[in-house]
This record gives sequence, C-alpha cells and structure tokens, in this order.
Amino acid sequence: MSSDSRPILITGGAGFIGSNLADRLAGEGHEVIVYDALSRPGVDRNLAWLKERHDERVTHILGDVRDEDELVRAAADAKAVFHMAAQVAVTTSLVDPREDFEINVKGTINLLDSVRTRGEPVPVIFASTNKVYGDLADIEFDELDGRYEPRGDAARSGIDESRPLDFHTPYGCSKGAADQYVIDYARSFGVPTAVLRMSCIYGQRQMGTEDQGWVAHFLIRALENKPITIYGDGRQVRDILDVGDAVNAYVSALDRIEQVQGRAFNLGGGPANAVSLLELIDEMRTITGRKIELGFEDWRQGDQRWFVADTSAVRQALDLPEARGWREGVARLANWLAAERGLELHRELASAAE
Repeated sequence: MSSDSRPILITGGAGFIGSNLADRLAGEGHEVIVYDALSRPGVDRNLAWLKERHDERVTHILGDVRDEDELVRAAADAKAVFHMAAQVAVTTSLVDPREDFEINVKGTINLLDSVRTRGEPVPVIFASTNKVYGDLADIEFDELDGRYEPRGDAARSGIDESRPLDFHTPYGCSKGAADQYVIDYARSFGVPTAVLRMSCIYGQRQMGTEDQGWVAHFLIRALENKPITIYGDGRQVRDILDVGDAVNAYVSALDRIEQVQGRAFNLGGGPANAVSLLELIDEMRTITGRKIELGFEDWRQGDQRWFVADTSAVRQALDLPEARGWREGVARLANWLAAERGLELHRELASAAE
C-alpha cells in the first residue's frame, strides 16, 4: 500500500471479517474508519477490542449504509474502502426482502456513489458471496462416505468464476445485484473496484448464529452442551476458510488493485479445505470432548448441496499463500471461543491450538 496518510474506510468494520481486517490494517500503521451501526449482537465487543488495541488509529462512526449523507461524510477523505456491511442471512431476507434490498443494494449504491462523485480513483473492495451461483441444481451428485461429491471436473477443482450467475432467494438477488454494480462501476465510471465472492469464512471474533457464521455457531453449541440443528442431512459440503487467510486476500486485493480492478474472484478454502457438516461435527466432538446431540430439519430454501471454490484465479492474481488447514483453524477457533466463555477444552488440544 502507498504511504498516503489518509484513512481506510471499512463499512461493517466491527463485524467478524471487518474487525479482523481493521486490526490488520491498524497494526500496519494505517488510520482506519470503522463505519458500523452496531446492530448485530456482539459486534460492540469487537469494536471495544479494536479500540483497546489501536485506540489512536481506529475511529468509529455509528452509521447505517442506508444513510447516504452520513456515508458520504465518512468516505469524503478515505484513500480506499472495504465494503463489508450487509444484511447477511438468507432466512432474514425471506422474512423482510425489502430491508434486505435496501441494505445490500441501495447501501452499496450509496457507497459507490460516495466514491464516484469525488472525481478521483478511490479503490473499493467488495465482500460478495458464493450464493451468486445459486443452488447448483444442474450438477449431479453422489453420496460418498457421509458427504456429497459432484460428478465430473467440479469435484476435483471446484467452482470457478466462469460459472454462470444464478441468483436464488432475496439475499442471493441483493448480494448478486450489488456484486454486479461494483464490477460495473469499474467499467462505466473508472472506479477501481474488485469483488471477492466468499465461501464460508470462520475464525476468531465470529459471533456465530444459526443463520450466519455456522462454524462458530456449531462450536458454541457444542461447548455449551446444547444440541445442534442441521437443515438437510449434514452431507452438504463447504470449503471453509480461516479469517486470517480471508484478510490476506482483501489486503492483497487493495495492494494490487491496478491489476485486478473490475474483476470478481471466488475466495474459499478450496478442495483441500472442503468438509461436510457431519465431518466437521465429528472433528468438533474430538476437539471439545463433548458428545454433541444432533437434530435434523428440512432443507432451507436456496441451500447448496455442495460448494467448493476453485481458488486458482484468486491465488495467482493476489499471490496468496496456502490456506490454513481446516482442522488446525477450527481447533484455534474452539480455543478462542472457550476462553471467551470461560470454558475448558481437552488440555492437550487447547495447547495445540494456541
């Protein structure tokens, strides 16, 4: 990054990924503006953690991305923007699709225009989702050893960026529309933008719930000896990625914005970190020493039986290192969650995760 002393704006900067990104940037000496409405439970603790670590470098603006005037003021002097703020749950979008639209689409337009109207090239890096590819219903699957595996090349390499977009659910539509607006602002207006379509990100500072942040949610339920509800049969597969690796990608995207502007990349753990829900829960039983009771409900609308990102494009374009292995990463998250809640893991496992 340049030596420009102006701040970097992170919308949703008190959230899970946003707070980890803010910590990285502030630790590297950047001034950071955390623009966050603090509407999600637990994010106020993330903000307090940031202020404790980087009080002089981190400024918080209590604001909503739907507030165009406040967002314009926040972005007025930013040298770059990471747009992480969003309505993040499929289930919530089905309950209130209008609010989902206003936050994810209108909020993104507000942010893009706050930069476009400045008349200078301010980079915008957008947090998108693998949900832009729909439910992958055209792919045929086999059930193998407790997981779904697609037939053909997808099983070996994963889904790449040439996959046609196919928005499902209001959440998929709103994030997908925002994704496309961000790309088009590079094409139509010369705003240097890039999009990272994320798989399942997990790690420290994740306040997981049933609707979003499911890896942390499963661990929290296990640590508290509470049953876990699985929607579907548990054989669905995701390529999970440690938040530290996600932050590496965001920072590198900004560093290389001139080379990657106007492009979208799939960002996930890749085939090496593809795991079914049942496999992950088995590992959590080992890590936590808990039995973990499971309950099963019907599949949720738009859920993918399998999604694994082909990460070759993002790794090459951003020169990313190998991602942290999922077993190590999940053990580290379990250790952090246990410490946060004053709970205990197996001593030898806790030590290995530190």
